[in-house]
Order: sequence, then structure tokens, then C-alpha cells
Amino acid sequence: MATPARGPRLRAWLLEGLTDRRHKQQQHPETAHEGKPWYRVMCLTGLDYFSTLGYQPGIAALAAGLLSPVATIVLVLLTLFGALPVYRRVAQESPHGEGSIAMLERLLPFWKGKLFVLTLLGFAATDFLITITLSAADATAHLVENPHLTSTLEGHEVLITLIMIALLGAVFLKGFSEAIGLAVALVAAYLLLNAVVVAVGLWQVATTPHVVTDWSEALTTQHGNPFMMIAIALVVFPKLALGLSGFETGVAVMPHVQGKPGEAARNPEGRIRGTKKLLTTAAVIMSVFLICSSFITTLLIPAEEFRSGGEANGRALAYLAHEQLGSAFGTVYDAATILILWFAGSSAMAGLLNLMPRYLPRYGMAPHWARALRPMVIVFTLIAFLVTWIFDADVDAQGGAYATGVLVLITSAAVAVTIAARRARERGWTLAFGAISAVFVYTTGVNVVERPDGVKIGACFIAGIMALSLLSRLARVFELRVTDVELDEMAERFIRDTATRTIRFIANEPDRRDRAEYRDKTDQIRADNDIPAGDDFLFVEVTVLDPSEFEAGLRVRGEVMHDRYRVLTLESSSVPNALAALLLHVRDTTGQRPHAYFEWTEGNPLRNFLRFFLFGQGEVAPVTREVIREAERDRARRPHVHVG
Repeated sequence: MATPARGPRLRAWLLEGLTDRRHKQQQHPETAHEGKPWYRVMCLTGLDYFSTLGYQPGIAALAAGLLSPVATIVLVLLTLFGALPVYRRVAQESPHGEGSIAMLERLLPFWKGKLFVLTLLGFAATDFLITITLSAADATAHLVENPHLTSTLEGHEVLITLIMIALLGAVFLKGFSEAIGLAVALVAAYLLLNAVVVAVGLWQVATTPHVVTDWSEALTTQHGNPFMMIAIALVVFPKLALGLSGFETGVAVMPHVQGKPGEAARNPEGRIRGTKKLLTTAAVIMSVFLICSSFITTLLIPAEEFRSGGEANGRALAYLAHEQLGSAFGTVYDAATILILWFAGSSAMAGLLNLMPRYLPRYGMAPHWARALRPMVIVFTLIAFLVTWIFDADVDAQGGAYATGVLVLITSAAVAVTIAARRARERGWTLAFGAISAVFVYTTGVNVVERPDGVKIGACFIAGIMALSLLSRLARVFELRVTDVELDEMAERFIRDTATRTIRFIANEPDRRDRAEYRDKTDQIRADNDIPAGDDFLFVEVTVLDPSEFEAGLRVRGEVMHDRYRVLTLESSSVPNALAALLLHVRDTTGQRPHAYFEWTEGNPLRNFLRFFLFGQGEVAPVTREVIREAERDRARRPHVHVG
């Protein structure tokens, strides 16, 4: 027996599950993944959220100095009373993992909405991809700066980071269904070790009273009265925005949350309730650790150690673990930190794989294989390689881009829930979410002004997504993009009646729809194509709804106009695609090759093509024929297209 060719086997492996994945996402998005209990999924998103403890205290100390604990308290208040209620509402409004992007998409129709969504996807890509690269880079920093490994690994940071990203990609290429169990183990171990370090640090502060006295005196000397301290903390806290990173990931992985058996697909109450528990529990745990870790690291670590080249730079709690609990415990802590930081990229990768295929292929702005898991893993891994190389695996250099991506998405979520509350006429929530939106707009603005590199990186992702999306849509412009065809009872009767003879359709652009319009059109088609007077026609009229949509089902309605003319009316994003889909459907259901009759479109061919590309109209006759040719390679089976 001949062995299957290596190429086809590789292709089958790469595209495994493509058809099922597409069907599930189109028909029942909520069943695309097997559900897990909310607390287990919390560990998946917690890989990203909780792992920021590896570098957040150091970043806070660099940004706020002695005011780090005060600025962290401001961040925690914004977390619990700002981001948390916003994302609990997002989970309720968009329970299938699309997040606030889907909420905002519904507000802007046509191309404006598509371009807006692509912009938000650019910032989402910035957030998730920088999560992968920054976490891997910080894992490398913990590995290299371990006292036992520094001399061996120093100078190879970029290579080690690339290896970590490659290993993460390999996990997803093999399959991610078992990874949640690993996430639970890693998060539990990491939080337990952090609890030990924080407890020992608090005990050290409690048994060394002068530490608190020295800190408070230094604060008073530097900043004066408490009101001035709070004011400065409000100014600098946007630099701590990395501590908000887990919320967008939390709703992106929402399809993994287990709901109640048999719950409604459109409103999965069990999944929504579980996700709200997930978000609340994660926020409370993280808030406690953020405040405690910021307090003890500020009081117990010399300020110079936080700066670039210092032993606590990017690893403040690891520094304390070695200093307070010895080299053996410190090494165990480093190992746990390295593992969770490395695997933190998995929640970001899961978010990317859940988010991007929901939008780009549906817009026609990605090839079909973008719905498959493995090709997208390879693409995202290669992009992560490029980002790591550009930033030289530097944690501090990537912080601006990361914070910008996080803040733009949270701000868009706050705006989305404000609009949703206003539409629901919930005055109290509208005011509350409006105030939260204003705070996040301020936070994002401050971050952009102080770290414009984040916007630049985000703009690069946006420009890349826009360019690739446009090229993909151009490449797929003649693709048959109708997912299914459904005829009402009258339309089916028309097709059955004509199936016993030659089936002839007239493509008609509806105008006044009076008797004269149909009569004159019939006479013209008979004269142009020399059709016998006894043969009858079915008129087909397509109304373009949203030309920016790419894929959709086709619904066909039949009606009799002026007691004589039988008309099939269709609604679609593209006239040629709708006509081609109808002709192929009629051929398949009747066994006949139907005839369709068109007029040539007046005007410049290039202008007409652009009208088709942007607005779904224009060169109807030749484009319909080309769509049919692309969909049916056998010339003998293609419906007939006549142009006069």
C-alpha cells in the first residue's frame, strides 16, 4: 500500500479541526470549547494576572519611589471599583468571549465599524503578544539573575527568551486541552510561595519598627502633607497599569467556563455567573498581594536595587525570597516564578486564538486557515520572536507597549458598558460607568504622553492588521461567501414549477417595481438573447444590506408582482455573491444548470470593480460568473451566465 505523501499529511495535521471549529463558531459559539469549573479557568487567566507579581512591585517602586504603596492602593481601588464592575458587565453583555469589542462593533455599522474593530484588535494583539514576550523575558531575567546561574547564562537573554516562546508555541501545537490542569498547579504553588514571602516580609517589618518610621519620615520630607502624597500618587499610578492586565484575558477565555447543563445559548446564565465569580475572586486575591508586596518591597529593599542593573530590578519579591529565606527557598521561588511567567503567555495565546478567528475570517480579512488552531499558533509565535528581537528581551522596554494595550482595551470596555447601561435606561449605572470611563481615559492619556512608544507599537500592530486584512480581502474577493441558502415556501414553489423546463432567471436591479419595469425588462432580455416567447422567467432582486460583511447566510423570499411576475428577493452583502449562491443552490436541488441573464454595467470597469469591492455592487455580470467559476471547477456543471 502506498504511503500518503508527506505534504498532505502535514497539511491535514495543521488544519485539523478546521471544519468543526468553523461550524461551531458560526452556529453555537458557546460550545466551541468544553467547559471547566470557573475556579480552574481562573487559574488559566491568573497565569497572566498573578504572574505580574514577578515584576509589578519593582515597576511600582521605580515609578513612584517611596509613594509606591500609596499609588498601589489607588490602583487597587480602581481595580475593585472600576475595572471589576466594568468587566462583570462585559461578561453579562458578551458571554461568548468576544469581550467589549463585540459590544462596540454593534454600535458602528458598515466599514466604520470594521475599521474600528480592527483598531481595537490591534491594541488587543499588542496586549496579548507583549504579554507573551514580556513574561518570557521576565522569566529569563529570573533565571539569569539566580545566584547559581548568573555566570553561566548572562549575555544569552534573547536566546533563552526565544526558546521559552518556542516551547510555549509547542504546547499549543500539541493541544491545549490538558494545560488548564498545569495552570492550576502552577498558580496554586506560586501564590503559596508568594504568601510565604509576603508573610515573612510583614513579620520583618513588624519586628523592625524603625523601618516604618524611617519610611514615613522620608515620605514627609519628600512630599510634605498627606494630601500632597495622595495627589502625587494619583498622578503616578497610571505607570502601574500592568496590575490591571488580567481582566481582558478573563473575558477572552470565557468560553472555557462551564455553564449549567442545557442553559440557553443566547444567555448562558451559568457561564456568566461563573465568570463573574472568576473576575471577582482574581481581583480580590491580586489586590491583597499587590498592596502587601508593594509595602514590604518598598520598606525592605534599598532604592538603588530597583534601578536598572540592581538585583531587585524586575524581581523584587524574588530578591526578598533570597534575602529573607535563604538561597534554597529563593531558588525554589525563582523556579516557580520562571514557570508561571513562561506559562503566563498561554492565557494570552488562548485569548488571541479565541479573539482573532472570531473577527478576521468573518470580515474576509484572513484566509480560511486562520480558523484553524495550529497555523495561528505558528503565526503568533513568529511575531513574538520578532518582538523579542526588536526589544532585545528587555522587560522595562516592553512595559510601555504592554500598559498601552491594557489601558486602551479597558477604556473601550468602560465606554461600551456605559453605552449599554444608557441604552438600558439604567441611570445610576450610566453615571457610575461614565465616571469610571473618565478615569480610564485620563489614565490612558497620561500613559500615552509619558510612554508614547506604547502607542507606536500599537500603531504598528494596527497598520499590520489593516494591511494584511485588505490584502486578504482582495485575494478572496471572488470567493463564494454565502454559508447557506434558505428558501421560503413561495420561493421553493417557484423553483419546483420551473424545474420541469429550462430555468431562466433575470437579474434585476429594483427601481420603481411597477408593471412597466418588469414588462420592459422581459422584452429586452427576450430581444437581446433571442428567447422564444413561450419561455418564462423568474426575476431575482438583491438588496445590499451591509457591504462590509463577508460571510452570511442567504434568505430567499418569493412574491408575485402585479399578479403576473414572479420575483425572488434576496438580502446580502454582495449582489454577485448572492446571485452565484442562488444559481448553484438551484442547480444542486433541481439537477439542472439554470440560466441567468444580465445587462452590462455602464461606466469605468475599474470604478465598477471598486464599487463591488467596497459596496457589493458594480460589475455584477462578470463578477457573478467569476464567483461561479471559482466555486465550481467543472465547466460542464456551471450555471449559464448570459450578458446582453
